[in-house]
Amino acid sequence: MKSKAITKHLTSIPVALILLFSTLTSTIAEPTSSHSKSASALMQLPEPVSNNAVAHIKLNQQDYLLSFSGLGQNKTFRDVHNKAFAYHWQGNRWQTIESVPIAKPVNGLIGRLASTAVGIGEHAYVFGGYTVAKDHSEVSVPDVYRYELSTNSYQTLAPMPVPVDDSTALAYKNRYIYLVSGWHNDGNVNLVQVYDSQTDTWQQASPFPGASVFGQAGAIVDNKIVVCDGVKVDYHTNKRRTFSAEAACYIGTINRDNVAKIDWRKLKHPTGVARYRMASAGLQNAMIFVGGSDNPYNYNGIGYNGEPSTASNQLWRLNLKTLNWQVKELPIATMDHRGLLIIDDAAVTLGGMDSSQKVLSSINVYPSIIN
Repeated sequence: MKSKAITKHLTSIPVALILLFSTLTSTIAEPTSSHSKSASALMQLPEPVSNNAVAHIKLNQQDYLLSFSGLGQNKTFRDVHNKAFAYHWQGNRWQTIESVPIAKPVNGLIGRLASTAVGIGEHAYVFGGYTVAKDHSEVSVPDVYRYELSTNSYQTLAPMPVPVDDSTALAYKNRYIYLVSGWHNDGNVNLVQVYDSQTDTWQQASPFPGASVFGQAGAIVDNKIVVCDGVKVDYHTNKRRTFSAEAACYIGTINRDNVAKIDWRKLKHPTGVARYRMASAGLQNAMIFVGGSDNPYNYNGIGYNGEPSTASNQLWRLNLKTLNWQVKELPIATMDHRGLLIIDDAAVTLGGMDSSQKVLSSINVYPSIIN
């Protein structure tokens, strides 16, 4: 595929922000053990946010956790935004950064839900999301951006061939980013779209073998991908389509000689009960899935069945050597996540919702799940 020219979206940067990031990136702070970083000791987000894309990047040997777009605390269509924030892990400090741009506002709307993001080195890649209008209509956005913290700027990249939201984004070899399944405007797709961060090009990989879903969770370790659950669309003869949870896990092995070829296979489900919008990540020899809800819901936390959704405190841990699952309960229950970030020996989510559907401003620390 021919490489596409990259145009840069530069924005004016407040002097105070330049000075702050100059301080953060030029000074190597004393490392702080994550054992001493209890959730109560971590500085809260500048404001509550849920369904936000998140990424972990490193800059000048320092760690930063990034949050892009999402839903504000009142949970109406007016609270869907494009705000972005950066957290300096060693300095325990949040800073508001440049908002996520949009190439073409949708009827004036610029905020997005269900974007996905991944960090590769010192850059974060932000994919898609959907806008929400007053009449509840939703539009999947094709935009892809690379965010650079050192300049507080976004670079416009080649758009997704098929715009998806509520997808799963997974980075391979610090170069390729896989978008697995997800929602596209009017329905789910089974596509696996692969972005090459070095050539700014896209290709299609072996399609996802299960029911097409949105709100699924996935993780990658080396060339192994695991994707679990999400929501499928059910069609009926005498009524409108409905949404239902899909309890299913699949493991895919990426061909080392051809990144577009994935050997997909069914994987035993850990509980038989699906969860929606979990947070997940890969470790050295394991994959972990936390939180989410067993009652799929609209963006405001109220289920498609009309019942308020509650957050799970379950941890699922897959041993990649034996393909056996371990299930345990954690002291924290959260949902409405886009990713789980692993830093030092901690696993964290940024914001989300609790079991009362309250939008959170906390950095949620999940203890004792790394080792």
